Amino acid sequence: MAKPKTAYVCGDCGAEHSKWQGQCGECSEWNTLSRVNIGPIKESRSVGYAGGLAEVRRLSDVSPEERPRLATTLSEFDRVLGGGFVPGSAVLIGGDPGAGKSTLLLQVATQMAQREPALYVTGEESLHQLALRARRLELPMDALDVAAETRVESIADLIAQKSPKLVVIDSVQVMHTASSDSVPGSVSQVRETAAFFTRLAKQTDTVIVLVGHVTKEGNLAGPKVLEHMIDCSVMLDAPAGSRYRTLRGVKNRFGAVNELGVFAMSDRGMREVSNPSAIFLQRAETPSPGSVATVLWEGTRPLLVELQALVDAAQGGHPKRVAVGLDSQRLGMHLAVLHRHCGIALSDQDVFANLVGGVRTGETGADLASLMAVLSSFRNRILPQNLIVFGEIGLTGEIRPVPQGNERIAEAAKHGFRVAIAPKANVPKKLPVGMTVHGVTTLDGALDAAFSSND
Repeated sequence: MAKPKTAYVCGDCGAEHSKWQGQCGECSEWNTLSRVNIGPIKESRSVGYAGGLAEVRRLSDVSPEERPRLATTLSEFDRVLGGGFVPGSAVLIGGDPGAGKSTLLLQVATQMAQREPALYVTGEESLHQLALRARRLELPMDALDVAAETRVESIADLIAQKSPKLVVIDSVQVMHTASSDSVPGSVSQVRETAAFFTRLAKQTDTVIVLVGHVTKEGNLAGPKVLEHMIDCSVMLDAPAGSRYRTLRGVKNRFGAVNELGVFAMSDRGMREVSNPSAIFLQRAETPSPGSVATVLWEGTRPLLVELQALVDAAQGGHPKRVAVGLDSQRLGMHLAVLHRHCGIALSDQDVFANLVGGVRTGETGADLASLMAVLSSFRNRILPQNLIVFGEIGLTGEIRPVPQGNERIAEAAKHGFRVAIAPKANVPKKLPVGMTVHGVTTLDGALDAAFSSND
């Protein structure tokens, strides 16, 4: 018997190497190479996957009309997808164990099956377990087709027989294809399986949703090329100790990226939260230093959240800089700006910042609010409860405008805020009724506007 060939594949980028080495030569990551067996490539005999020569057409002959999307029956899910599922697309949904990925997709599949043929393929649960969960959630069970299968060629045959509009694969890490001799869940199997289903979705005009596991770092398990293959990638985040779940678009070829959907986990499954600002802005009845409200821009809508900070004397020679939901390096940079341009030194203080409710953001609109909360805690000064703060801080101490400033101020006024500190370029020509906006251009001016009115 011939000795099987082996290769070393990077778990991040999927690059193959002939021998093991500590660092991947493609993505420069360390300790990501794993050994896999390489068998002969077998031709797939699947009806839905194998095909003849591709047809070549002029681009002008292809109809550019947008095809109707398939609504998921959950408006928050539709928002993240950009308006619903696009026929012929491959969607990847990831999240921590217990976040509710299977629950959410089972709800969507059973509801969509009432009007469109749908197939739910489970590779981790038995059909009996699936039926028990659907009954517990009180979902309609009469229209959804289900199957327990892990071989992708058999799933393709089922799709060819049933012709569903929606197929849920739970999960991609347990699927395997005959074209690879590696074990299920390995880098090569996940890559080949994802490529199989992506091409199958295009050929059959079927929406295929893949459930993906995540690593302990919170990234999708498998090669990085997995996210490049699919059309849309969303992550379901479950903050520790919270019943709320946030669904965020990471990649979307058919809609806005970083769109955010909010759900609440209940005994009847996922429930939509139509007004997330009212949840994330549940502030304490008694005002305290270190708390300020800000408005973020998530995808296509504003989101009001509370930003808290705690400043305390450092115990030891190395002060801590900890940010939860924010970029900790950006927080350290802003503290340096505060010292350089305002003369306020926090080099002997521990600084902690947190976005309440488990919200995470990478946008710059929260820059000014984070420093306001830090100074409020440092000076032990309470900021007004009806104050909203947003703006980007530059390294030269200037306050730079952020996108959708008018919409942010309008959303704040809708929730009862009456005073805003914002970049001067974001001040609208016509203010909402009862709203006062302090347009600032420098960090010094922003601090004066915030704390002078609080004397």
